Amino acid sequence: MIDDENKASEQDETPAEGQEDQPAGPVAGEDSSSSQAAGDEPTPTPPAGEADESQDEEPEGEGEAVEEPEEEKAEESEAEEAKPVAEKKPEAKEEKKKDVIPGADLEPIAVEPEERPLSAEEQARLEAEEEERAQREAELTGEAEEETKPASRAPAKMEGDARYLATGKRKTSIARVTVLPGSGKIQVNERALEEFFPRPLHQTTVRQPLATTGYEKTVDVRVRVHGGGISGQAGAVRHGIARALTKIDPELRGELKRRGFLTRDARAKERRKAGLKKARKRPQFSKR
Repeated sequence: MIDDENKASEQDETPAEGQEDQPAGPVAGEDSSSSQAAGDEPTPTPPAGEADESQDEEPEGEGEAVEEPEEEKAEESEAEEAKPVAEKKPEAKEEKKKDVIPGADLEPIAVEPEERPLSAEEQARLEAEEEERAQREAELTGEAEEETKPASRAPAKMEGDARYLATGKRKTSIARVTVLPGSGKIQVNERALEEFFPRPLHQTTVRQPLATTGYEKTVDVRVRVHGGGISGQAGAVRHGIARALTKIDPELRGELKRRGFLTRDARAKERRKAGLKKARKRPQFSKR
């Protein structure tokens, strides 16, 4: 009995060992059968050689799929590069427009400045400069030329004992002028004109009304002036001589008025204010 049991156990163990030696194919068959039983379609299993080829072909397909986006990207990049070029052109034009000054291409129009009429002071200054220049040239050349200015009209005839009095003012100076027939001598405070007014500017200022009307060598002028400085006194003398000439010949008024010889120059120094050093000069401010 013991032998029969041992044989039976060996018979039971032998098939198990044979099953272990069998390949995994039947197991796959069982799985397929089970899947067919479940209702799923069977999936054919390709041979090993074909499986290897398919695996080798799949990377090639993937490579082709990668190459197609690269071409598309190249086309897109070209299109993008073309767009900025078209967009950059207007920007360049705008930059050029910004750099160019508006109206730079236009031709400038030459506008002649209007000549402002010279005041009496400016005219006297110009005449004095011309006289000084002429004197220097005469000294250098050694030839003294007498300047002859044509008069606007013939001077009026004056009686031998005629006297024409007038008063001229400038700043704080007051000049009392007496005009009488003579040869052109001018005395200021009983002194010659060149001695009282050594500067040519002041001498020219005093002679301006006489030179303009042509009475420079036909009358003598005697002046009493006081107050102010030398510049104010010269202006006061000119004002008084111009007023006296209008008494001699009223028709001279228009010419003298046009040149400003009859206008009383009201310009004067501004008065000092309380708390200031001068008219407008203030003391230095100290915060501390």
